[in-house]
Amino acid sequence: MSGAVARAAPAIGRRVLILVENLPSPFDRRVWQEATTLHAHGYQVSIVCPTGKGHEGLYEEIDGIHIYRYRLPNEGEGALGYLLEYSAALWHSFRLAFKVRRERGFDVLHACNPPDLLFLVGGFFKKLYGTKFVFDHHDINPELYEAKFGRRDLFWKLMVWLERATFRTADVSIATNESYRRIAIERGGMAPERVFVVRSGPKLDRLRIVPARPELKKGRSYLVGYVGVMGKQEGIDYLLQAARHIVHDLRRTDVHFGLVGGGTSLDEMKRLAVELGVADYVTFTGRVPDADLLDMLNTADVCVNPDVANEMNDKSTMNKIMEYMALGKPIVQFDLAEGRFSAQQASLYAAKNDTVDLALKIVELLDDPQRRKAMGEFGRHRVENELEWRFEVPKLLAAYGRLWA
Repeated sequence: MSGAVARAAPAIGRRVLILVENLPSPFDRRVWQEATTLHAHGYQVSIVCPTGKGHEGLYEEIDGIHIYRYRLPNEGEGALGYLLEYSAALWHSFRLAFKVRRERGFDVLHACNPPDLLFLVGGFFKKLYGTKFVFDHHDINPELYEAKFGRRDLFWKLMVWLERATFRTADVSIATNESYRRIAIERGGMAPERVFVVRSGPKLDRLRIVPARPELKKGRSYLVGYVGVMGKQEGIDYLLQAARHIVHDLRRTDVHFGLVGGGTSLDEMKRLAVELGVADYVTFTGRVPDADLLDMLNTADVCVNPDVANEMNDKSTMNKIMEYMALGKPIVQFDLAEGRFSAQQASLYAAKNDTVDLALKIVELLDDPQRRKAMGEFGRHRVENELEWRFEVPKLLAAYGRLWA
């Protein structure tokens, strides 16, 4: 049971506090869509989140949502960096939750991981004040730890314990896909009727199809587009190695690559592009406004998702896939379970972590405009009729309805 049949919550007068640590609001699209949806259905919504580029104010009200922000140390890299970042986030989450309770109050605390420490805040308010606790499961942190460090040691066991403690504390859990739902039930021990799948469907009023900007191709015939985080799990190094194969081995000097996004590995990836001899064929934009992102993706002939094939990425739904589909773009990605579920016939699937096959699949699509068109149309139709955010709204409301069932 996914929970979609549960009755809607009596929202009038209900107050929600959303905690999120890894991105500021309203930049975090999933969190913002959830917040504005709840607000539109009668909930009073506050958000506690970090500051970020373009969102430096410590308090702001946008579209009726009250946003309380805090400043974090530099984004964690390595064990000490993550410890400092997550400790500061936990402290500020507690501090600002008390502030929100004084100023606006909340009946529901909705925590989005990472980190899997926010159950401490949820459990505290649940025990003292009877607050309902919703866990919004964004990342499977044990798998993420194993993917980053290649081991199942004491810290991996700690990750599993924190995850299970989070599920045990939650009144309701929201999963982004069926793989995450199984983890909540099997590893987290949650009752199936309290776990709801709410996918991160795109909103078509934001992802607009606009005219291409040929100048983004830098004088070349084709543009390969990417949007997302520049981190270790995103496989940007694999994409750059595929670019090297396309440019130097296949002698395709007619292809440019436009990579949109920021992250801890951005400077490292720029250096790698130089080392591989493809820097002149790659544009790194960093984090940019939506208008610039849309320009790049609308100009792209093919979009890519080079996420590393590992257990975490295999089970995770990547927003970028559905954003590409919403814009009618054909996709190339490694063959991962949830990526294949989302894209289906809108994508070609390269052998896992095989950069040469990734390159060949990209070139195969670039050289077949009719296939690109058919794949793009399939993806757009799937979003319009199955995956757009409006199809997830009833599921989110049903999850909240379960809190008072």
